[in-house]
Amino acid sequence: MKLLYGVQGTGNGHISRARMMAKHLAEKNIDVQFLFSGRAPEQYFDMDVFGNYQLRDGLSFATSNGSISALKTLAQTKPLKFIRDIRALDLSSYDAIITDFEPVTAWAGRLQSKPVIGIGHQYAFGYPDVPQSGVDLRNRLIMKFFAPARYQLGLHWDRFNASIAPPIINPDEVRQPNNATPHIVVYLPFEDQQLVSDTLAQFPNQKFIQYAPQLQHEERGNISRRPTSLHNFKHDLCQANGVICNAGFELISECLHMGIPALAKPVAGQSEQQGNAAALQQLGAATVMQEFSASRIEKWLMHTPSLTPRHYPDVAAAICDWVISGQWHDSSQLVSELWKQTGRPANAMTAAG
Repeated sequence: MKLLYGVQGTGNGHISRARMMAKHLAEKNIDVQFLFSGRAPEQYFDMDVFGNYQLRDGLSFATSNGSISALKTLAQTKPLKFIRDIRALDLSSYDAIITDFEPVTAWAGRLQSKPVIGIGHQYAFGYPDVPQSGVDLRNRLIMKFFAPARYQLGLHWDRFNASIAPPIINPDEVRQPNNATPHIVVYLPFEDQQLVSDTLAQFPNQKFIQYAPQLQHEERGNISRRPTSLHNFKHDLCQANGVICNAGFELISECLHMGIPALAKPVAGQSEQQGNAAALQQLGAATVMQEFSASRIEKWLMHTPSLTPRHYPDVAAAICDWVISGQWHDSSQLVSELWKQTGRPANAMTAAG
């Protein structure tokens, strides 16, 4: 079997999932070519596991101060280049296409009548019981047509009465040591980083480690500022006793796996993050703040909840076996077995919420 695996590069969560999938596909000697789109080439890091991967411009959104910027998004979009990249992508040597919400591979597969398997968080939003707060018609169309797939396997924190799998995390890498240090990891890459630092400085008795792509190694009183990295971030995350982040999927999944309380701020205008925020509130899985402010952080620090780790299994390994089986039209057994391994019956979280 030869696969082309498309990965949306806008958020690090897509790439984190792909790392786990790459590891297991390589162990099974599956021939895989990876293609990434959605960010500038120099902004990718720790990509060795993907071998000789390809890059395309793709499509993405632009933000300004924690909100989607329609003007910036429009200015960076290159529709003609996007169409040319789709038409130029030769899929004749591939047996199937996997896409984690990556549009070039998804549309090329559709146009060339190749089986396209959508594996990712966004594919969970097609089911009626999945929380979709703030999702209007425009956002529904984006979710449906951005990276279409004939076979879809959504990932989420709950089954929501549908064939949805648990999150893909690295259970060997994401675990807390016995000597966790009392710091808070802060990862708000779509916010104004100076504003973030100034706000955190209002809590001098609390140690924060602030990560963002544009930061440099720097100590500012109670704040350690760090550039985004894979291994350093994971190390600090596993030792944290709390996380302040946007309402993306992957980081919060890792927090839930370890039982680390999170304070999540969804990106305004981003339908996936608004839906995630609604799901977190429904499941009682994290605290949500719609606006980034010192008062909301203070309240959370004073009343940080105690959470039971969810202990997700090695979802990527099971999904790789499912992909290799070729039974892409039916994911029900895969999903049921994975939720059993979490120790939580199907839809137990929904019932509790």
